[in-house]
Amino acid sequence: MKPAIKDTLKSYNLRQTDCREGILDVFMSKEHALAHADVESQLTEQFDRVTVYRTLKTFVDKGLIHKVLDDEGSIKYALCKDNCHSEDHTHHHDHVHFKCTTCGLTTCLDHVVIPNFILPEGYKRVETNLLVQGVCKACNR
Repeated sequence: MKPAIKDTLKSYNLRQTDCREGILDVFMSKEHALAHADVESQLTEQFDRVTVYRTLKTFVDKGLIHKVLDDEGSIKYALCKDNCHSEDHTHHHDHVHFKCTTCGLTTCLDHVVIPNFILPEGYKRVETNLLVQGVCKACNR
């Protein structure tokens, strides 16, 4: 297994298992968000659906990956690029996501920040999701 995978799991205080190493390898090899089914298909049925789901949940809880809601209401997951951990993950991952209408891939635009806004009294923001749709760089050539 790649040293970066073992180091990453260790930095997030995660026990090293074949499933965690395999799933992290899948995310590290992709530049776009992945659905649960995408992760499963990359692992060629090595791990059952529940184990993959629990591993994804653990990765989200620890701040290693984050959820991305797409235009169809389904959840995808993407590797956090800014090394956020569980203590600040759910409160500070407010980036823009971009879904290409040509290839269908969803990517994080980590350096594009969602503008600050004020909610009405009594509302409390937990996270913000902004999905922009259009044509990505690769498809726009």
